[in-house]
Amino acid sequence: MIADTNLWTSLPIPAFLIDAKDCIIDANSAGEGFLNASAKSVSGNPVWDMIAVDAPIEQAFARARRYGTPLFVNDVDVGPGNRPPLQCALQIAPLIGHPGEMILMISPRELAGRMTQNHSVKSAAQSAIGMAEMLAHEIKNPLAGITGAAQLLGMNLAAEDLELTDLIVGECRRIVKLLEQVEQFGNLMPPDRNPVNVHDILDRARRSARLGFGAHMQIVEDYDPSLPMTFGDSDQLLQVVLNLLRNASEAADSKGGTIRIHTYFEHSFRMRRSDGTGQSLPLQIEIIDDGPGLPEKIKADVFDPFVSGRENGTGLGLALVSKIVSEHDGWISVTSVPGRTVFRLSLPLVPREINKIPVKKETT
Repeated sequence: MIADTNLWTSLPIPAFLIDAKDCIIDANSAGEGFLNASAKSVSGNPVWDMIAVDAPIEQAFARARRYGTPLFVNDVDVGPGNRPPLQCALQIAPLIGHPGEMILMISPRELAGRMTQNHSVKSAAQSAIGMAEMLAHEIKNPLAGITGAAQLLGMNLAAEDLELTDLIVGECRRIVKLLEQVEQFGNLMPPDRNPVNVHDILDRARRSARLGFGAHMQIVEDYDPSLPMTFGDSDQLLQVVLNLLRNASEAADSKGGTIRIHTYFEHSFRMRRSDGTGQSLPLQIEIIDDGPGLPEKIKADVFDPFVSGRENGTGLGLALVSKIVSEHDGWISVTSVPGRTVFRLSLPLVPREINKIPVKKETT
């Protein structure tokens, strides 16, 4: 095992420790993100079963191990096998003091540029949200006056002229709705966390979807009935699930499609943070749809503010989802190909010290 755990955890690129039999011993945080799996769950698996490299490097890797020399491979396609590969550089080096063990590091070609670019984009987005919050209240007041005036004018117009006032009212309401989303994103209160049955939340969201935006969809339940409770704010978690169901519904065509809500328990799922601490997140919720999938150009940034794949989308729905999940000490990820998009929520269990708090019953 690597001695400096903090340094290993803080590496910004995917890194894997490999034993003498080419099996994974450990993965750092970026490596877990690259595979979308915990270090514990991949430990013991052959590295080339978990990481697909579009180049014949096995012999070169064997020579590097035999002679104790580093190996560098540039511009190869590398991926975990369950999503499109990235063009990367591979660096393989022997672990000093541990004969036969190697460190594999994967450097996506676009990583260096994206780190700087993403920081600038996210800072700009946060600044834009801050400005929008300040302006939202002031803008909503005159919009209310414009809406009222248009409705009064409509009372004295002929039927053929009502289309214009209806347009004014409709557009004003659309703008107000957008401003309310901005306000909601910026003013989200810290979660009021209690023991919560995730299936109660999912059932509430499912019923709401079927009666409204998801009426054209088939929603299938695939629950693990033995799933224990999580520790969260039931209203905020309901908002997360509703947003994900709404996204899946809006992605489908007018004929509808199928959404599967899948819950299960994964003992090995553990999120390791940049400070070296870790937390078990065994409760898994997947929202799976058979729509067209996410546009390729936004896949990597889909949880950032103002990123949307829809023509009239605000780009705040998934950003709000990510923010809520993060404040619940959870994790959200997405994999998407045409015909199958999976949003996966990973949530913690109720802490032992407060596990005896009476459960807050959900109201329908």
